[in-house]
Amino acid sequence: MPRDFFRRVLALIKKEFITIWNDPKTKGIIIGMPLMQLLIFSNAATMEVQNIDTVVLDRSQGVESRELLSRFENSPRFRKFYYVNNEQEFKNKIDTQRVQIGLMLNNDFARNVKAKKPTEVQVIADGRQTNSASIASGYASQIISAYGKEISHPQNSAGINISVRNWFNPNLEYKWFILTVIVAMLSLVTTLILTSLSIARERELGTFDQLIVSPLSSFEILLGKSVPPLIIAMMLTMIMTGIIILFFHIPFAGSFILFMISIFISLLAIVGVGLFISSICNTQQQAILSVMTFMMPAVLLSGFISPIEDMPITLQYLTLLNPVRFFMVLTRGIFLKGIGIEDVMINLIPLIIIAIITLTLAGRTFKRKLG
Repeated sequence: MPRDFFRRVLALIKKEFITIWNDPKTKGIIIGMPLMQLLIFSNAATMEVQNIDTVVLDRSQGVESRELLSRFENSPRFRKFYYVNNEQEFKNKIDTQRVQIGLMLNNDFARNVKAKKPTEVQVIADGRQTNSASIASGYASQIISAYGKEISHPQNSAGINISVRNWFNPNLEYKWFILTVIVAMLSLVTTLILTSLSIARERELGTFDQLIVSPLSSFEILLGKSVPPLIIAMMLTMIMTGIIILFFHIPFAGSFILFMISIFISLLAIVGVGLFISSICNTQQQAILSVMTFMMPAVLLSGFISPIEDMPITLQYLTLLNPVRFFMVLTRGIFLKGIGIEDVMINLIPLIIIAIITLTLAGRTFKRKLG
């Protein structure tokens, strides 16, 4: 009996691999698209803000104001500077989105600097792009603050020196953050798409009835449909991990064994979601739409865009049902921090529970459909 069981399941697994490989669209989805997206996101999805265009209204026109503005001109963060003569031109540059920020210096700027009196530089950011505005304003504030300290404190004066260090990402390289998350995202999407299409494809092609009358049980069918996407996603994850380590020079600080175990259990949880979607969909189009419906809130509730701690309490509890949340924590933690077995288990236990729930739900739904 065990030999017959494995023979039947292996035959179905082989059939799934052949079906996936012979479908040009599926091959493009599982091979071409993830690698292309990895390269695109590594350069396009940046948390840095560079090439900042700036409008300047310098009413002071003194040596001191020109000295301050030269700090901006020599900064690698800023690109073009538009010097205007009145507030209307200043406003138009920002309104038409020709610039990201504006600098306004009053008439008394140079006089107050010479007299060592408090003075003000107004920084105006285009708030329509919230993240860019916040970061660009921060860069401008750093330059102005450094200049202010330089002109206001005599040399060798007593003061407090601030030393800033960034753990796990010393230079705050955005690619370290983005790419470790993108690996998790693309692995999950690939697994979800392949599993959600598996049963729906059988229905659409008219081969589902043949599958039902075969000697395979519902458990064997689900097992045979689960293994190929899981193997493909694992291999794809290993390839993408190798790419970001070798070509993007992102250090891998943790245990590779823990990393692979984490990937396997995370993908197993997603397999259950994909099989559930596939079991309730009659066409591949419905399956794709269902995947998109699931992925959007899953990404929003994963902590990728905004910290979970900043979400309403209700949504914070809802994230505990989201496998993407735990997979991202594990990926970043093992990659950048090198977390140990205890921290890994804290995130693996919820994933195991989610995997059991989703796979059980998929199995019951599939049996009900067979009935």
